[in-house]
Amino acid sequence: MSPFLRHIQACNTLPGLEHLHPWRIAGQVVGYVPAGRAAQLAVLPGWQETPQGLALAAADPAATLAASALALGLRPRGELFDVRPSPEGDSLAVLDRGAIPSFGVIGQGVHVNGLVRRADGLHIWVGWRAMTKPVAPGQLDNLIAGGTPAGYSAFECMVKEAEEEASVPAALARTARHVARLSYMMDLPEGIRRDVMQVYDLELPEDFTPTPNDGEVDRFELWPARRLQAHLRAASDVKFNVTLALIDLFLREGLIDPGGAEGLALRQGLHRWA
Repeated sequence: MSPFLRHIQACNTLPGLEHLHPWRIAGQVVGYVPAGRAAQLAVLPGWQETPQGLALAAADPAATLAASALALGLRPRGELFDVRPSPEGDSLAVLDRGAIPSFGVIGQGVHVNGLVRRADGLHIWVGWRAMTKPVAPGQLDNLIAGGTPAGYSAFECMVKEAEEEASVPAALARTARHVARLSYMMDLPEGIRRDVMQVYDLELPEDFTPTPNDGEVDRFELWPARRLQAHLRAASDVKFNVTLALIDLFLREGLIDPGGAEGLALRQGLHRWA
């Protein structure tokens, strides 16, 4: 098996949605939950069971979701995400980020490859996550990455995160190019992740050095692309979904042959469901 394929498989531990219970807002499926969670929700205020599955019957879906998350004992993270029937669909409600997997709602985020093209080849800025992060503390990350808050487009989120995380001026961040949309489905003890990643390439001048700004990153380092590729091939200290953004980058830059058997298998695996 390709050493890179293991990273894709680690992000795609949910084989499908057939065994899960869908739930709806205004007739549109927005989430999937296991049978036990469906039974818990069915008895909470604002929910009803229909022949098609669970549905939010309340006039204010966001308020009902917030109250339901509290009733289930879910720990809030203080950041609201849009609840959509599809990645590009209209927002039908908002939900605290910490409850997204528990309700099986689509999660969206941005990842930015910070690229420096020097005479000796491509170099890539990487960040090392702070040990205080609740997810993947101390692990290797992209230059910029973050979940897309309610009301933000992917591009707006990218510009915001660039300044907050890496002190990249907005004018420079806006030169980033959207290069990929990746997706994966992961089974977790608290629910499922149905995530969509919007990936950007940001070409940076050699004399620019990103600096941590909001405490989420411990430090940034500039690595030759081949060193990063070798590290990803062997290591397990790269944040789980960052591996997908890097594999996509290696394919696009020809560091992995995109037309070979390995490259074709990897490309297929990067688009799990969306």
